[in-house]
Amino acid sequence: MDTPGNLKTSISELDLDRPNIEDYLPSGTSIQEPLDKLSLRDLLDISPTLTEAAGAIVDDSFTRCFKSNPPEPWNWNVYLFPLWCCGVVIRYGILFPVRVLVLAIGWIIFLSSYIPVHLLLKGHDKLRKKIERSLVEVICMFFVASWTGVVKYHGPRPSRRPKQVFVANHTSMIDFIVLEQMTPFAVIMQKHPGWVGLLQSTILESVGCIWFHRSEAKDREIVAKKLRDHVQGADNNPLLIFPEGTCVNNHYTVMFKKGAFELDSTVCPIAIKYNKIFVDAFWNSRKQSFTTHLLQLMTSWAVVCDVWYLEPQNLRPGETPIEFAERVRGIISDRAGLKKVPWDGYLKYSRPSPKHRERKQQSFAESVLRSLEEK
Repeated sequence: MDTPGNLKTSISELDLDRPNIEDYLPSGTSIQEPLDKLSLRDLLDISPTLTEAAGAIVDDSFTRCFKSNPPEPWNWNVYLFPLWCCGVVIRYGILFPVRVLVLAIGWIIFLSSYIPVHLLLKGHDKLRKKIERSLVEVICMFFVASWTGVVKYHGPRPSRRPKQVFVANHTSMIDFIVLEQMTPFAVIMQKHPGWVGLLQSTILESVGCIWFHRSEAKDREIVAKKLRDHVQGADNNPLLIFPEGTCVNNHYTVMFKKGAFELDSTVCPIAIKYNKIFVDAFWNSRKQSFTTHLLQLMTSWAVVCDVWYLEPQNLRPGETPIEFAERVRGIISDRAGLKKVPWDGYLKYSRPSPKHRERKQQSFAESVLRSLEEK
């Protein structure tokens, strides 16, 4: 949750994009009409809550955070359509089979090395974990190669140190792959079903990843304890957290959860920005499976991405974890050119809490009574 001061600031930033409600009201209505002819314009005038609600209906900045905006069609004319057809043949008939072959070779190399190391070096944990970390980096490199990934990294490469945590904006599960091919991060992530869940519970355990179930409230305390224990270990892989808690379409950043900022550790921001010139890397998990998402990437021309490792940040004197989270979100948003919005990403999965609705109802009632008393 946000503090009232920060929420007010964030909402004021959205006012630039909010449509003028006056434009959507009947032109013949006057605010100066008598009270017995109370109109919609009067209600909006006396209630900022209704104004906010009407603005949300006209221009919903929450749902826009989770929409994939397709590019404008460019190929429907006699000159460009043949070129587009040639591109489809090349992408699906040539590039895609080659990429499948590259990924298959990567898995063969990985599994033929990982399985013996995992089984034969059980008594030598330090050596086993070191080799497994390197192998996880290798398979991530093959994944990036299967998309013809063009990734440019800016800033110093992360190092393994105690009491530090890395946080990044979140667009897709491939964020983890893009970062993992350079540094063996241990990530905290939602537990997924299917083959992705199998990889999580077997291979990715070797880099110290932490999983949680969104539907189980008790997991929150268990995960928080695991995070605190992990950041204290000098030999553990750097901890990577996506504090938005859900995938956002790489145009916005939603509110950061404060858990990563309560660990009494140095926070290292990472900004990730995808170039949509060849493909939109946003994964809408409610509309497509991760397998379909990977096929979309493997049948595109390329995945182009910039990654910035930004200056580490520490909690300032008198600063709350929520304020700390908002400050780091601002740093990431500014570097990646993303717009901050005052929304909790978990609203995508659940309805607003009764307390939130009651606060809005009370605010509306007070504003109406205050206006009627003035009149």
